[in-house]
Amino acid sequence: MANVFSRLRIWDGTSGDYLDADSIALEEGRIAAVGKGWRGENCAGLTVIPGLIDAHVHMVLDPSLKSAMAQVAESDDTIRAKLPGRAEAMVRAGITSARDLGGGAWLELELRDRIAAGEVIGPRLVCAGQPITSVGGHCHFWNGEAASGAEAEEVVERQRAAGVDLIKVMATGGNLTPKSRPSDAQFDGGEMRAIVAAAARFGFPVAAHCHGTSGIRNAARAGVRTIEHCSWLGADGKRGAYDPVVAREIVRQGIWVSPTVNAGWARFGEAFAKVVTAGFRAMKQQGCRLVASTDAGIPNVHHHDLARALPVFARLAELTPVQTLRAATSDCAQAIGLGGLTGRVAEGFAADLVFLGGDPLADLGALAQPVRVVAAGRMLGAQVV
Repeated sequence: MANVFSRLRIWDGTSGDYLDADSIALEEGRIAAVGKGWRGENCAGLTVIPGLIDAHVHMVLDPSLKSAMAQVAESDDTIRAKLPGRAEAMVRAGITSARDLGGGAWLELELRDRIAAGEVIGPRLVCAGQPITSVGGHCHFWNGEAASGAEAEEVVERQRAAGVDLIKVMATGGNLTPKSRPSDAQFDGGEMRAIVAAAARFGFPVAAHCHGTSGIRNAARAGVRTIEHCSWLGADGKRGAYDPVVAREIVRQGIWVSPTVNAGWARFGEAFAKVVTAGFRAMKQQGCRLVASTDAGIPNVHHHDLARALPVFARLAELTPVQTLRAATSDCAQAIGLGGLTGRVAEGFAADLVFLGGDPLADLGALAQPVRVVAAGRMLGAQVV
């Protein structure tokens, strides 16, 4: 029997405004129908939107730990014990799907499968497993080092055997790893193309961690699915090395940009914001497509804080509320391979819904206080975290 919610204000994940509809029927974890004037649970005064999606999280990382070495020192059992709490907090905050982009022991895959089996409350997860990195490179402690194309293929094969959903490659260095420079490319163009080809043989898309412009260029030419961070760092390590030729290649290849803007970016000063906004503006003018992501798990970036991050993302990227919400729902679903399943309030899609007391198309701050969340048909009360 279907659950029917009526007298709602409905935003469907794609439209520019609310639908001329006020009722949703759910059945067997799916949206059975969307209509008008039906009898059901009276939700007068509430707005419903698709469940939020974070395109870049690390479930195994503890945001209270400040260094990579502190993270690596945690035992697998300690990490396992923390994972269910993080996952449940995400759902109760309105995040019903997420893409995990790296861990060292496939513990996030265990969590993914427990959530799918209904053993743990959490978002639908898409997982990359151990990222491919250079020897001693960014996140080398996650066991994905490769000194050659052949070794990179071995890393890909190991992830396939573990049951991943996609491949992650560290195209540049990163901040979390000692002696790693975010501005430096870790693989040249030929190596990146070989990694993307190796992943494609198993049907895997590739997400590429890219801070430096040289690494962004290599990833774009190789045809990755998403570019993470896309910081446009020059050789001096500073932002502002935007390259319009590379941006056009991103558009030509149909690549999504996942810039990992978290709520903490609100603390940065005007000079930083000016450079970041200029980069977003230039990319959008070329036609680059942006999705919402936070890099949750790194220091001080909590897994459940996407709703707090979205107003910051909107301000820096000069996005309207509707554009921002699309980046966190239907567009994000498409980018991470879930476009036919979630991210929309439409017949046949997964019953992933967030009920709000406010008007998110006017004020993204309304996202921070969900009244109720439905994840894959499972109804949960919201949790203030």
